[in-house]
Amino acid sequence: MADMTEYQRLRENLRKLKLTKNDEYLPGYVDSGQGDGKPLVTALRELTDEEIRFRDERTADMNFKLSNFPGRKTFDDFDFAYQPSVDRARIMDLRTLRFLEEAENVVFIGSSGVGKTHLATAIGIEASSSHVATYFITFRSLVERLRKAAAEGREEQTIKNVCKYGLLIIDEIGYFSVDREVANLFFQLVAARYERRSIVVTTNQPFSKWGEVFGDPVIANAIIDRLVHHSQIFKITGRSYRIKGLIEEEEPAEPLGAAKEENTQKKQG
Repeated sequence: MADMTEYQRLRENLRKLKLTKNDEYLPGYVDSGQGDGKPLVTALRELTDEEIRFRDERTADMNFKLSNFPGRKTFDDFDFAYQPSVDRARIMDLRTLRFLEEAENVVFIGSSGVGKTHLATAIGIEASSSHVATYFITFRSLVERLRKAAAEGREEQTIKNVCKYGLLIIDEIGYFSVDREVANLFFQLVAARYERRSIVVTTNQPFSKWGEVFGDPVIANAIIDRLVHHSQIFKITGRSYRIKGLIEEEEPAEPLGAAKEENTQKKQG
């Protein structure tokens, strides 16, 4: 290595240290003269800034994949004007992730297509990007996992594994009912996270209907009790995003009664 130039030796060191982005960024940095006349400390800080930015982006991408999100849905993509029942200020407060510090839960209640999953995913992506271990799972998939674990005698370990995440997002509670055994396992999961780690839940059913969802009013009430205590609840009403842009605004239809009366008059005439 004695005959290597200082530049070559520097690049070799960067490779050995696995400073991938610095090695990639250095040639352009030198050619453009960005470091000319700058104190050594400044030049090193600029180079390491690039490495840190690269590693943060790579970590964020990896966390996104591990978190099992259904897609990249962010707060910036949400159309608050289309869904005025959603309090923007409260949602932006969730974006700060302060609720995680208090181990608060978040519950989105509303009919299909109003943006519940979008907002839940946006919270998850924000948390994941901030290096919070996050996991997104539909209620159906979670039920299947709990049912399989019970059949194999691994329910305790499965609940423990799910509880390791700093944020757990459970999507679509209420689209089908479960038996009492699964309901009890779900209660154990919620209880294990209670006042320790946050859960974000989306549901199309009001809490008054959860007794039907979980097949047992007592278990349902116990689940609700632990979910809503220290929680933020959002009831979303409005049109489905899935039909947005597909239906043109029309003049209000003529009252049905008036139409019947007109037809009767025509027949009599």
